[in-house]
Amino acid sequence: MSQKRPTAIQQDVFPGKTNKNKKMKNKILYLIAFTAMVVGAAGCKKSFLEDLKSYDKYDESAFTNEVLTGYYIDRLYNYFFVNYKSPTQAETTLGSYDDSKTKNTEEIGGTVSNYINPNRNLMLATDADNYYGGALTASISNTPYTRIRLANFLLEKIDEVGTALSPAFRDRAKGQMYYFRALQYYYLVRAYGGVPLVLTVQNASSTDASIRIPRATASQCFTQIVKDFDSAAALLPAVWPTQTTDYGRFTSAAALAMKSRVLLTAASPLFNSDWDNTSSPKWQAALDAGLQAETALTAAGYGLYGSTAKDWADMFTAKDNASITNTTTPYNKEAIFTILLSTNTTSSAGYNSAWENSIRPKDQNGSGGISVPKGMLDLFPLANGARPTTANGYVDTFFFENRDPRFYRTFAFSGSKWGIKTNANRTSFFYRWRPSATGTITYSGNNQTTSPAVVKKMANPAADSSAFTYSGTDIIEYRYAELLLNIAECYAAKGDIANCLVYLGKIRARVGISSANNYGIGTLATKYAAIEACLYERRVELAYEGKRYWDIQRWLLYDGSSATNTSANTCSKLGIAPINGSNRTGYYWQSINYTSSDPLTAADKSIIIDPDAANFTTQIAALKTLYKTKLVMTPLDQALDRDGTTPVNILYRPNYYLSGLSATVLSLNPWLKQNIGWQDYSGGAGTFNSTE
Repeated sequence: MSQKRPTAIQQDVFPGKTNKNKKMKNKILYLIAFTAMVVGAAGCKKSFLEDLKSYDKYDESAFTNEVLTGYYIDRLYNYFFVNYKSPTQAETTLGSYDDSKTKNTEEIGGTVSNYINPNRNLMLATDADNYYGGALTASISNTPYTRIRLANFLLEKIDEVGTALSPAFRDRAKGQMYYFRALQYYYLVRAYGGVPLVLTVQNASSTDASIRIPRATASQCFTQIVKDFDSAAALLPAVWPTQTTDYGRFTSAAALAMKSRVLLTAASPLFNSDWDNTSSPKWQAALDAGLQAETALTAAGYGLYGSTAKDWADMFTAKDNASITNTTTPYNKEAIFTILLSTNTTSSAGYNSAWENSIRPKDQNGSGGISVPKGMLDLFPLANGARPTTANGYVDTFFFENRDPRFYRTFAFSGSKWGIKTNANRTSFFYRWRPSATGTITYSGNNQTTSPAVVKKMANPAADSSAFTYSGTDIIEYRYAELLLNIAECYAAKGDIANCLVYLGKIRARVGISSANNYGIGTLATKYAAIEACLYERRVELAYEGKRYWDIQRWLLYDGSSATNTSANTCSKLGIAPINGSNRTGYYWQSINYTSSDPLTAADKSIIIDPDAANFTTQIAALKTLYKTKLVMTPLDQALDRDGTTPVNILYRPNYYLSGLSATVLSLNPWLKQNIGWQDYSGGAGTFNSTE
């Protein structure tokens, strides 16, 4: 075998250079600056800071000291989450987060990536994504197997050399490493299917055959991931004793909840060819994990936040959790795991949320807002929980009338109350006018949206409009509501429709939907209808929280089958229209008459749509009258989904559900098999099957 440079799984990796200019906001999750003052207080040699810059000088002596071990742990939090700044994002490449996954769903239109572009056909190893990592370089790269190696190193060494550390500290250090390792393998399996399981420290080598580990099956990977989350749950507290400094670290609650998410993924059609069997042990394992997590989390004080739709909206910025024990600081009890972000306006002193600025429209000094495709506006239930169909009285022209309480907290449309720090009753309007058929178009407030509504969810009503880019709104990556939805889905897949409805009912009851007719869900005649109801509820409850792509992926909802589960037929069985062949669309509200001036008067725009107001129904009626009198629905000037200037429909090919390994990885690791549906380094057909 010709010698190759060592690839990412062979790297002998250590923390790379620290950025001493970045700090977190008195909490974990972001890079803690290594300061000489703290090191001096720890009684450690000052040169340790310089040693961290070079992997060949760094050794296990760090684990003899709690401060230095803490730095080591915090570096991994940084590696994982430092670039996670918006809830619609996902980690895609080498520690980078973006919203490309969300833009492949119905939630955001206008960007047709290569993965949903019918004019692209990705199947070469050079087309595969780069998340897996690449070749060893002189600098230490933040790649998946770098992170795994860091976790393995502490797990191997801390009990051996850290005898001076308290048992509780060592347990929590190891618990966080087990969590990190499990999380990283979950991300890898979700992207590629089975990958090599490396559970010990390996030294970089291009000649050591013992480290040429083949890909494990997806099932083997899931087993190891669950084992690690179990280990994390056994070693970590449900709530950290010192919440003021440790809130945001992994907990046993988060580990148990993640176990539920992982096993739900393993039971889903992407990885389970037996998904249609109500007796499938994978569905039972996922259900058991969900119920175990529910029991433990409830006992620790976690649960649904509040009991009204207003509470549901406030949940994303409010902190009120006196029921969680061992803390004098209130925190949101629904937040199982949270990404903490800073309000500091000094760029070197923290990491800010990108969300507030991205969703606020131009007339509020935001970046322009996230336009809502028509399909999303037409998705949410009616006020009684029923589906928005013509038969149920839904009229899409007046999409804002008689909707699920969450609709008014997820979207902002003309007149919606959308408070800012200086004006609790701030509103925006979304319409346009022109003086003639070919005249220059003017947009109200310069809000050039492609929809009559924009995303409002997770906005902070006290946000400072002069500093949206310095928003500190945290990202609740895992909510208690998702855990309940996981349980509901498992019951549905097992054919236990009654219990499925119980858990869906909990989600709807919290926002005030009447219990009549199973909270508007109606009678679910089959397990397929129950599964579809769960997926529907996830689209509504978890909208714009970065979850939709992963639900589409694991249920194969673009076309109903994948390259490795060609007979799944999920869309047909569940009665869900495939996403392939569809497109995201929008429209304008435009002045009925040509005019060179604003067709709406100040009195017209005095309407405030406040779902908490006693006269809310009257407000909605007034807006409806205004629209009927002065505005008209108008198609977009050009298609929302297009390749260049050519309109296109979505086409996501069966091999895309799991990316192939990249040409770089295959060239450096010729013993690794390529995924089915992708070509290997030599152009041959891939043979690795990740369904099992």
